[in-house]
Order: sequence, then C-alpha cells, then structure tokens
Amino acid sequence: MTLRTLESLGDLKGKAVIVRCDLNVPLKNGQITDDGRVRASLPTLNALIHAGARVIVISHLGRPDGEPDAKYSLEPVAQRLSELLGKPVVFAKDTVGSAAQEAVDGLEDGGVALLENLRFNAHETTKDDSDRKDFAKKLAKFGDAFVSDGFGVVHRKQASVYELAEELPSAAGLLIQQELEVLERLTVTPEKPYTVVLGGSKVSDKLSVIDALLPKVDTLLIGGGMLFTFLYALGHKVGASLLEADQVDVVKGYLAKAKELGVDIVLPTDIVVASKFGADAEHVVTAADSIEDTEFGASGLGLDIGPETARAFANAITASKTVFWNGPMGVFELAPFAAGTKAVAAALAGMDGFGVVGGGDSAAAVRALGFSDDAFGHISTGGGASLEFLEGKRLPGLEVLGWQA
Repeated sequence: MTLRTLESLGDLKGKAVIVRCDLNVPLKNGQITDDGRVRASLPTLNALIHAGARVIVISHLGRPDGEPDAKYSLEPVAQRLSELLGKPVVFAKDTVGSAAQEAVDGLEDGGVALLENLRFNAHETTKDDSDRKDFAKKLAKFGDAFVSDGFGVVHRKQASVYELAEELPSAAGLLIQQELEVLERLTVTPEKPYTVVLGGSKVSDKLSVIDALLPKVDTLLIGGGMLFTFLYALGHKVGASLLEADQVDVVKGYLAKAKELGVDIVLPTDIVVASKFGADAEHVVTAADSIEDTEFGASGLGLDIGPETARAFANAITASKTVFWNGPMGVFELAPFAAGTKAVAAALAGMDGFGVVGGGDSAAAVRALGFSDDAFGHISTGGGASLEFLEGKRLPGLEVLGWQA
C-alpha cells in the first residue's frame, strides 16, 4: 500500500492542521443517536493534539443542498467530540467566514476547533472543478497541512476531499490507514474459508461487488430485500416483496457464474412474510418458495429471513475464517423483523476468525441491536467507499494521497 501517512508531514508542533473527518452521524431531535464515526476519528485527532498541532476539524453532515440549515448543524457533534477528547472544542458557526477565522486564530498548540457543515457551501460538492478549487483555497488558508481521515467520503471528488489535498502538504490519517489495511486483507490475503454476506434493499446496489468478489470467495449468503430478485430468478413468486425485475437476467448470470466457479450462493429457505410494512403488521414464517401461499396471498410482503435461514447463515459464518458483511437481513428497525440481522451479527461477533461489518446500514444495525464495536474484527466507517474499493473502482480521495491499488 503506497500512501502518504502522518509521518510524512514532519514535526507538526505549532502547525495548523486541517483534518477532514467523516462526522456524518444520525441525529434525532438534535441528539446524536450513533456516535461511532465520532469515536472513529479520535486516534488521529489525539495523535495531532499530542504532537502539539493546532487542529481544525472539518466535515459534512447530511445533505443540506448547499445552504445553511439548522437541522444539519455540526454543533451537537462539537459537543460530543469535546466530551470524547476530554477538552474544549471551539465551534465555528461558518466554514470560511469570520467565525471560522476567529476560531482558528484563537487556537493554542494542542487546541481543537470544528468548523460548521461543509455542505452549507454549494462549492463543496459541485461538479464544477474550478468552483471546488476556489472553496478548497479558502479552506487551505486556515492550515499549514492537511490530513484526510474521512474514509466514508474518499470515493467522492469533493473540495474538502480532493482539491484541499492538492492545496496543502497532505497525508492520510490513522482511520484511513486502518480501513485500507482491512480492505486489502479482504481482497488480497483473505484467510479461507471466505464468506461474504450481502443484504440491503436493492440487488442493483451490489451487482459490481458481487461481480468482483465471486472469484475470491467460497460462500455468498444473500438476504435483505435483494434476496427476492434472486428467488424470482429461480422461478419463485415473491408476492408484494421488493423486486427488481430488470435485474433478473443479471442475477441468473451470477448464479451460473457461481456454479462455474464452485462458489456456494446460499439463498433463504424460509421468509418472514407480513401483511403490510409496519411494526404492528401480522406476520408468519413460510418457505421461501411459498411466499404467496400464506394468508396474505399476493399482497404478502417479505421483511426478514426466517429462523431456519438465520441458523444456516450463522453456521456458515462460524465455519469461516474471513467474513465480510454488508447490508441487513431484514427491516431491522422494526422489532418483529430484526431477528435475521441480529443472528448474523451474533455469529460474526462469535466467529473464530476475522469478521468485518461493512459500514452504512450494517454498522447502524449492530449498534442499534446492542452490539459493541469491539465485538467485531472491524466496523467500517464507509459503506459506499468500502464497496467501491472491493469493486476495484478508482477512489479519488485516496489517489490524491499517493495511493495506488
């Protein structure tokens, strides 16, 4: 792995260092409901603090469409970051204006400031290269060096991810280093047997990763909403369950390719079928090939894998030495349909090997279901970035740091 790291920046004592973190946390009524990404940023921030740098943290939160929106303010994040660091974090109420300048100017060595949401400025995410560069230049005026540590955005060509790294001496932070080490372990040197568990709503979101991983894995477990397109491809009726009819032929191709490669694609044998989408819905467990034979008929809605499938998936996971999991097995946010996801998480936490939770909804699910981060080999902070890495795509936020696949 070729990548500029913190050491390449030299002595940072007294230097102003801009750190691009991914602090895009879920909020409810102004309160953080999952601070995993904030905690993931701590090793790099603490390293810079201990080096005597003046630390200027930047991040986005949500999609505020290029203008200030109070519900997407990073102020609650500044409060949580202060608690976790055990020291004050100065919060600036703008990104490149007078408040940001005042916050930066007031920092002492080892001090920390957090600037307001980058996406309050439309030039952060614009497709116009020159506009992004102009915004990056304004940000760069605050610092002597730049550290990129927001792994969840390295697949995006955005001002704070790409152009800012060109404006200042730049390097990757400790989180990005860790994420890349894990991903290379999954793609270059995976210990066998190697199992990949894929879920989530749409099979179209996972096509490229299936294509890339099929030659490398031993077993592929399919759950979540995407499973119904696989069942349909095998000739089974799926009721009102989520179906991407335009992907059926593609799925048939993957089933044939897996057979040719000797990869075991494991599909559910039973499904939890509901009368409607809701926690109060009537629901039954039925065979995966008999979804329309329940009392709900063609209006039956598959919302989770069944208990027999959950046991089979758990057995496959615990028999493996390497497991990568991306996407919940069902609608885990609704208690009656969380059992499949919980069974996969428990198996991953208990396996004798290296288990990786692939960020995004999977990371949210394990925390919502009561699992601690240290129960797993690794929980990624970047679902989309992880998938694009596994697909073999170019990641501009890494390439600008000297990374070569």
